Amino acid sequence: MWLFLLFVAVPIVEIALFIQVGGAIGVFSTLAIVILTALVGTLLVRVQGIATLMELQRSLQGGGNPVTPIAHGALILVAGVLLLTPGFFTDAFGLSLLIPPVRRAMIKAGAARMAGRFAVNVNGPPEHRAHDSGVIDGEFTVEDVDDSGPRGSSGWTRRD
Repeated sequence: MWLFLLFVAVPIVEIALFIQVGGAIGVFSTLAIVILTALVGTLLVRVQGIATLMELQRSLQGGGNPVTPIAHGALILVAGVLLLTPGFFTDAFGLSLLIPPVRRAMIKAGAARMAGRFAVNVNGPPEHRAHDSGVIDGEFTVEDVDDSGPRGSSGWTRRD
């Protein structure tokens, strides 16, 4: 229900802002501001997106936790969508998502909200926790592959 209200309320707010700003500074100035924010927003999203991608690569290469860079990247993507959407309200929210402390606060709030909803058990059932040796037990079976059929042209299905 809240998503429906969001899809109804945001356009109403945007229309009201367009009317107010257009009446105050004129139609062409209003359109120029909308186009300018889309261009500047695209540039900012590109710069911050590349920086976040590099941070993600460093995290993965160093064996670190990639969750934070992924969350920042997702919020930067949302900021880009909001900045490309015509309107002052969406532009203001999109620009605010490009401020790293704002993103960190949103990630922290989202993590705190989700922490109570999920339980992650990384050590297996309780009876295995006391003497965890770091060995992961598993089972496997070897299956013969019938490669007499037609092969695809993707390169992933060829046998060397």
